Amino acid sequence: MTENVKKLFFVLLALVAFQTAQAQLEIEIISGNPSALPIAIVPFQWQDQTALPATTVDQIISGDLYRSGLFDPMDVADMAEKPVEQESIRFGTWRLLKVDYIVIGKVRTPADGQGHEIIYQLFDVHTQEMLLSRITTVGLGDLRYGAHKVADAIYEKLTGVPGAFATRIAYITSTGLGNNQRYELVVADADGFGPQSIVGSPEPLLSPAWSPDGRKLAYVSFEKGNSAIYMQDVSTGARELISSGKGINGAPSFSPDGRKMALTLSKSGNPEIYVRDMATGRLEQITTHWSIDTEPVWAPDGRAIYFTSDRGGRPQIYKVPPGGGSPERVTLEGDYNARASISPDGRRIAVAQGRGNEYRIAVWDINTERFTILTPGKLDESPSFAPNGSMILYATREGTRGVLSAVSADGNVRQRLILSEGDVREPAWSPVIR
Repeated sequence: MTENVKKLFFVLLALVAFQTAQAQLEIEIISGNPSALPIAIVPFQWQDQTALPATTVDQIISGDLYRSGLFDPMDVADMAEKPVEQESIRFGTWRLLKVDYIVIGKVRTPADGQGHEIIYQLFDVHTQEMLLSRITTVGLGDLRYGAHKVADAIYEKLTGVPGAFATRIAYITSTGLGNNQRYELVVADADGFGPQSIVGSPEPLLSPAWSPDGRKLAYVSFEKGNSAIYMQDVSTGARELISSGKGINGAPSFSPDGRKMALTLSKSGNPEIYVRDMATGRLEQITTHWSIDTEPVWAPDGRAIYFTSDRGGRPQIYKVPPGGGSPERVTLEGDYNARASISPDGRRIAVAQGRGNEYRIAVWDINTERFTILTPGKLDESPSFAPNGSMILYATREGTRGVLSAVSADGNVRQRLILSEGDVREPAWSPVIR
């Protein structure tokens, strides 16, 4: 892409369910990777019976790969030719254009007339080797999802790491002031497209957490005055009250198998970590201390629960077995480490790290026991790892408003997501959607 194109916002418009107005989300690449791989996503031939969409499949794929920071897609205007079939590719021309990889394809209607077929091939320009040749079939209305799946496959083939483009993000928005203030729990595609309001309330909403299958969200609501935890089906809107006892009901977190939920309750008079059996509703208290224990998250293998506690004097990350036991301090550096998010491989912990009046996103390497600070902001919080571990989504402040940002796990790539109105906070990245 040209430098001018790279400086433009990706402006995405989508109709928000249950709202009368459209919400605009802007995605801006703040810093990229200077060693990004040059790749050409040639415009796909449209053979489908439906009308050509405003944003085409190849544009979605190109945008996904660009936002990862690992790829530098060629601008279509700079392409000397636009082949559709392998026989039409003149690899020498693409080598002269300094392209390392080329993707060609087409979109057609399946034989049964239902949905779409995306046929695509990935080639190494230097060796002329075909690296991928696949057909991705999706239903009507799922073309964007299909394009994200293609981008995932290309990303995995060239990096060895599964892609996370066909995932979703959840976040809380706050608009209006005083009696007109309104909170929304919103779900959107990982590229910010198609935001949908899952629930709205004049009272605060907090702590969205995805179920392992990506079908449900748990969250905290103050709609009845006191905090309460609900679990809601993203597609149907059906919801279940999980906990609304006296005192604090907060910070829900699903176990990796979805059978249990860790949460923070103060039913004993002090905030403690509990584990709830989702089938029976039985609660088991797993911490007991005079300090504040909160923000539990499960290890990917389900063998530990990490949580924030000030039992040592300042907030730090601890871990405890799901069945209870003696908590062990995990983060050993810094005065303030909270709101843990565990990488999918279980080797890194992203936290909001405080130093004085500044809060930044840092990653604790469990093996080396060292921190790496990833963000330059002053009020960065609520980190959430992508399901492939490549990026971390987090909330930050720009002036008086809250926005979402993302940073690569090595800190080299940063991007910003800004809602057109109000504050955005409390992001949560979904698991891979099957």
